Amino acid sequence: MAEITLQSLAHTYLSDPQSPQDYAIREMDHVWHQGGAYALLGPSGCGKSTLLNIISGLLEPSSGEVLFDGEVVNALPPEARNIAQVFQFPVIYDTMTVYDNLAFPLRNVKTPEARVHERVMEVADVLELTAQLKRKAKNLTADEKQKVSMGRGLVRDDVSAILFDEPLTVIDPQLKWKLRRKLKEIHQRFEITMVYVTHDQLEASTFADKIAVMYEGQVVQFGTPRELFEAPNHTFVGYFIGSPGMNFFDVALHDGRVMAGNTALSVGEGVRRAIDGARSHNVKLGIRPEFIEVHESPVAGGMEAEVEHAQDLGTYSILYLRLGDTPLKARIEEDQPTPEGRAYLRFPDARLGLYVDEYRVEIDHD
Repeated sequence: MAEITLQSLAHTYLSDPQSPQDYAIREMDHVWHQGGAYALLGPSGCGKSTLLNIISGLLEPSSGEVLFDGEVVNALPPEARNIAQVFQFPVIYDTMTVYDNLAFPLRNVKTPEARVHERVMEVADVLELTAQLKRKAKNLTADEKQKVSMGRGLVRDDVSAILFDEPLTVIDPQLKWKLRRKLKEIHQRFEITMVYVTHDQLEASTFADKIAVMYEGQVVQFGTPRELFEAPNHTFVGYFIGSPGMNFFDVALHDGRVMAGNTALSVGEGVRRAIDGARSHNVKLGIRPEFIEVHESPVAGGMEAEVEHAQDLGTYSILYLRLGDTPLKARIEEDQPTPEGRAYLRFPDARLGLYVDEYRVEIDHD
């Protein structure tokens, strides 16, 4: 197991990059600590797989360094980095039995056969593959093949880290939750450094202790699922995390009032001061649908909004609203009355986020 450090790392596929937009990975510094369970989360094209391939040695970075336990490994090929990688689609030998597939990585490094058997049986038990050990891999279902592929990555206990590149792509949706939990159990049992690449926030939150959210080749926030939800560091994190995502308002101060377009927002003095102190025209207030207070009748500090639609999702509903010219969403629980036509909203100051040039800044509420 290793601590993986990315130091001033950047990568471009162009021979003569002219701007930050020409980089698949913009310059970054990042650390994955030994034995941690991490997710690399972001949309397609944000650089997740490129970064994973740089770590594994399949790709050499344009600049910067990759360090394992403080040692630079840029020049080392994948086999010398002692990395196990599990890809989107199963990488197994169809003509071999499940047992021999699991044993192959150990036999390849001349592991004594008694130890091979011990590890194969242990990993097969964890992945619930014991009953399939004598079967040829070609006769397995897609999810069973992917479990074998995962097992091949897990079977060696001397690897520096295991990298998962969207490993549940081919898995039946009903089995995904079970396998995510299984990976979490495996990490807790073996304490291997694991990095899990996905575009699915639920997969990331289920598997990882900490999540690195990528956007346009950068890690824009690294934190726990709760931190990403409650205090997004970047507007993209607010949009991407949560269902539905965060509401954002372009705001400015006019005659001492916080305005979103032509609508005055009812916010506290600390929020007003923070907006007044912003040295940019790109200023936004953000609040999650879960944190908006919704009332059927006028309340002190309430802002009148038009109710456009209510989506009943069983245990809760999503209200589609319009506050002045700004559309927004609010979540109400099943035991709360659903307002019709008009609603009155309050934004608790403690739940508001202020974003200047897309990044979160602190609000002093004292």
